[in-house]
Amino acid sequence: MNEKLRHMTIGVLTAFFIAGGVVADNVPLLPEPHANNAVAQTIVNGKNTLFSFMGLTKGKAYTDISRKAYAFSEGEAKWRALPSVPVDKGRLAATAVGLNGMVYLFGGYTVAEDGAEVSTPENFVFDPITQSYTRIADMPVPSDDAVSFSYASRYIYIVSGWHNTDNIRDVQVYDTQNNSWFKATDYPGSPVFGHAGGIVGNRFVIADGVAVLGSRATGDRRFETVNEGWMGTINPENPAEISYRRLPQLPGRGHYRMGGAGDSIGNRVLFVGGTSNAYNYNGIGYNGEPSKPTKHVFAWDFTKDNWVAYEDKPVASMDHRGLMKVGEEWFTIGGMIDGQIVNERALRSMQ
Repeated sequence: MNEKLRHMTIGVLTAFFIAGGVVADNVPLLPEPHANNAVAQTIVNGKNTLFSFMGLTKGKAYTDISRKAYAFSEGEAKWRALPSVPVDKGRLAATAVGLNGMVYLFGGYTVAEDGAEVSTPENFVFDPITQSYTRIADMPVPSDDAVSFSYASRYIYIVSGWHNTDNIRDVQVYDTQNNSWFKATDYPGSPVFGHAGGIVGNRFVIADGVAVLGSRATGDRRFETVNEGWMGTINPENPAEISYRRLPQLPGRGHYRMGGAGDSIGNRVLFVGGTSNAYNYNGIGYNGEPSKPTKHVFAWDFTKDNWVAYEDKPVASMDHRGLMKVGEEWFTIGGMIDGQIVNERALRSMQ
């Protein structure tokens, strides 16, 4: 995506947006900078509560991968520390979903001293009332850097992502009532990691991410962002059945590790930030170039059945695992800002 996106008209749609301030006034700083942290929100004791789990701290080395967890309830003065996630090593690129007052935590990967990365199968449900984690059924195909969302107040979908040595097309669905998994219709786009998305009703949208191009055999294996958007429609009679539609292609390059979320009130799926240069966990591109975050904000609008571009957000950021709503505004929590700096702020993205 390039700068023309801010001014373009897609079909008959014109971008619009009233920018807010730079940093959230009503969401305090995380206790410690974290990027690539799994984020979620749910209602706890009647309050909108945000959560951050694991991720990368400011040193950006394998020793700086965190197991820490935090929560913030709207109206409170600060984030509070939660028990750390009960795993031996910290994780990157996990994904979290808040549902029915609980938080479900899936996947992620560990990094060894020699740089070896392993996708992890363990998943947990966190109870904010008892402050406890319970291990739930392992993911059939361990994956990280995937997109997750809930459907019908029961099912959690894990779409595409990375599994140890390559991307997968799998759409894995966790049934919170039965503590079991089933496989849904495969994702038809380029299998990717670091993509973003969200759901409204029974329709979800996935955008961009990083694909593996070339091969080891030919010596040209590489990681590149892809410019793709797909809509999936879940069959209400059979949650394993998904029909897909490829969406119009946006201009410019695709983005990696944007913040994404479904907005039921706006009837849209929002995407913010990210970068066009695929990178390893420290923010340095696979091509050796430092990755630069973007300020882009756009959405798939279900009512208009098209993409809508909005004015850039005030602060460029990347390395996100979701997008949170507080009041009438949307925020990313942590992530990286210019210079690949790990950030502790809640950055206002749009309202």
